[in-house]
Amino acid sequence: MSNHLFDTLTAFIPDLEKDFLKNPDGSVLTYKEMLARSSQYAGALVKLGIKPDDRVAVQVEKSSDALMLYLGVIRAGAVFVPLNSAYTPSEMSFFISDAEPALFVCDPVNADALAGIAQKEGVKLHTLDAEGRGSLSTLADSMPTSFDTRPRDGENLAAILYTSGTTGRSKGAMLSHENLVSNSLTMKKVWRFTEDDVLLHAMPIFHAHGLFVATNCLMMAGGSLLFLPKFDLEQVLELLPKATAMMGVPTFYTRLLGSDAFTRDLVRHMRVFISGSAPLSAEVHKEFAQRTGHSIIERYGMTETSMNTSNPYDGERRPGSVGFPLPGVGLRIVDEKTGREVSPGEVGIIEVKGPNVFQGYWRMPAKTAQEFRVDGYFITGDMGRVDEGGYISIVGRAKDLIISGGFNVYPAEVEAVLDSFEGVAESAVIGVPHPDFGEGVIAVLAAKPGETLSDDAIRASLTNQLAKFKQPKKFHVLDALPRNTMGKIQKNVLRERYQKDFA
Repeated sequence: MSNHLFDTLTAFIPDLEKDFLKNPDGSVLTYKEMLARSSQYAGALVKLGIKPDDRVAVQVEKSSDALMLYLGVIRAGAVFVPLNSAYTPSEMSFFISDAEPALFVCDPVNADALAGIAQKEGVKLHTLDAEGRGSLSTLADSMPTSFDTRPRDGENLAAILYTSGTTGRSKGAMLSHENLVSNSLTMKKVWRFTEDDVLLHAMPIFHAHGLFVATNCLMMAGGSLLFLPKFDLEQVLELLPKATAMMGVPTFYTRLLGSDAFTRDLVRHMRVFISGSAPLSAEVHKEFAQRTGHSIIERYGMTETSMNTSNPYDGERRPGSVGFPLPGVGLRIVDEKTGREVSPGEVGIIEVKGPNVFQGYWRMPAKTAQEFRVDGYFITGDMGRVDEGGYISIVGRAKDLIISGGFNVYPAEVEAVLDSFEGVAESAVIGVPHPDFGEGVIAVLAAKPGETLSDDAIRASLTNQLAKFKQPKKFHVLDALPRNTMGKIQKNVLRERYQKDFA
């Protein structure tokens, strides 16, 4: 038996001496060195007593060694549990208690604050910092540079990723080797990744987008990574001429568009730009195409399913759409109450089925059962519609649906109109308690640099574009909308902030 994920990740290495990863400081890790260093981390884990199926929880800064640790966990047959580096010790207490890892790896600067939690839960604690230093890397240094990778099959767990938990406690999504392998091979084919690609990687690796979508896909193509610790505009502008592909969240692209140095000539050579993790506004899509001549590929996925849909590589990439279901992924849009598929153009709940769909929520069998239909379709909680041409559009989360005066208001529809107005950088539409309508519609806006937004002017412009019940009753203008680390606008934060607007 092979190690399904690791063997697939390394099956397409074109040349062991080829650059696998390049750091901003100029240091390089070849594919041969990647195999050696991941062997050392796998050996260190075994030395610490890690057995197949043990969880290894990791809260560290992004680095090449952090990526080698991920590969080492997979090679040791364990389950990788990446955790947001911004989580506080109080938040970490929940994750360590829930995941029950055999090992917890943290940044050395946080070790004292987290030692008590690890001790309480009976978990071994080791450290790794952004420079690749720490007690775990020291142990890895002493290990052999070869390792007999432990066998794993498709059904074995490879990772547990915790959802953001904005509407309740975080849930651990269990992802198998087959979940990750099938999805990455599909994305590699759909997005045409080859060994000639150099992917500019500026996303965190505690999240599915940066870790599985970007890294796994690139490795399965045998390409190279330009590995940035985070998105830094100047570094990205400097490195784009050396890249062929870039994946990012929408804020990456809006920041690039805000720079005069981001020109058509700078990216003329680029093969593809891909956006995900949060909705890409149609206006940004159009402005990017006008500026660069490149049409961004927007796709749709989630922690529980990895990628579900994508705009086509060849053919029209429609602004405001996430394209078509990926090969092998079943997708339907159904009425929330009846479960019956809706007609084209009608809004419903998106449900998906396929080898990409997770195994369930960690130690939450009742919740898992609740989220799956009897025929195996996963209820995503996202609302969408499909047009006559088969293009899918996301209109928001079901929890974000606003019911005002008995009428359904889909935030994405209102946001699309607001984003098209001159001077508006981005918008978020939310519903808060209203004494007459049940919920009142509120628009929270951010202006483009140097622009001033007028409530009256925006309100007047909406008159002929949206039905009265969809029009925001109040407007708020902020310097920037609150976002999480993956660029998603935190509407829960806005709802809490403005919940008494109509009181």
